[in-house]
Formats: sequence, structure tokens, C-alpha cells
Amino acid sequence: MPVLRLELRVSRALATAVVLVHAAGAAGMLLIAPDATGAFLGLLLLCLGILAAWNRALLRGRGSVRLLELGDERQVGAVLASGERLHGRASARCHVGPWWVVLPLASPRRTVLVARGMLGSEEFRRLRLWALWGRVPAPARAGPG
Repeated sequence: MPVLRLELRVSRALATAVVLVHAAGAAGMLLIAPDATGAFLGLLLLCLGILAAWNRALLRGRGSVRLLELGDERQVGAVLASGERLHGRASARCHVGPWWVVLPLASPRRTVLVARGMLGSEEFRRLRLWALWGRVPAPARAGPG
């Protein structure tokens, strides 16, 4: 049974950031190669950014992770938009920041990025704790009175 069940929401901020970074790469490609080849490669970079934003931030692709089920001992279950369920174990090398959590899954090999806006603040805090410790702390008990 999962310890923590998290339903991911669309993150327009992450989608914008992904597209902007790829657009900057495309502009850099045009600076390096200001010809048809540079324009073509820049367009490919921009398309890659749009596709990445579509799948990872806007959660529109069939392989997009819509739900995470986190258990003890770094066990992870993921439900994709297609309805497929993945079960595996998160690597101990999770990357936790104030704005995102990156969960590299050892089996199946896949990386899940969860931005702060994809969860409520309390859910995101619990995800960060789980990523750091491999387990979710017990809920705090109400004080006396």
C-alpha cells in the first residue's frame, strides 16, 4: 500500500521555462550557423522543447506521469496518461531543490521531474521529504489542549 499518493497537475511555468530554454538554444544555433542548416537545427531544437513541455509539464502525452504512489524503501508506482502503471524503485540519488524534485527510477529506467506548481505546498513538502529520506514522516500529533 502506498504511503503517499500524489496526483500531478499541469505546470504552465515549467512548460514556459522548457520552451524558453530550447528557444535560446535555437537562437544560439542560428548565431553559430546563420544558414539553412542552422535554421533547420534551430527549428528542431524548438520543436523538441515544445514536445518536452507537452509531455512533461502540460501532461498531455500518453507517456506523461499523472499520478505518483510513493512507498517505503523508495518504492514508486506511477500511473501514465495512457492508464499504464509502472512500478519500480527510485534511485538514492534524487535531486531535491526548492522548486523541483527529480526522481530517477532505477527500474524501469525513467526520470520523473515534479515542479513545485504541480502539487499543493504540503504535498510538495512531503514529496521532498520522501525524496531525501526514502520515507514519509508520520503526521504530527496535535498538542495538548
